[in-house]
Amino acid sequence: MNTHRVEFSTQVDESLLEEARAIAAREGRPLDNVVEEALRDLLEKRRNAAARPHVLAHYESSLETFGPLYERLAK
Repeated sequence: MNTHRVEFSTQVDESLLEEARAIAAREGRPLDNVVEEALRDLLEKRRNAAARPHVLAHYESSLETFGPLYERLAK
């Protein structure tokens, strides 16, 4: 992937940084590469975690129709 790279600065928990550095050393990769991978993984996880509007609409419709049944089944 050929992208424009931007330099930035931040602060993280010392133990997280140590672990990321250990991964980078073990895998022979630059630290920034490991941090970028972790950030991509987080963003992908968050994108996929959001309920899609049509799925949420069907869920709400089902809850309106079968709410009492769901409550009885849960007991």
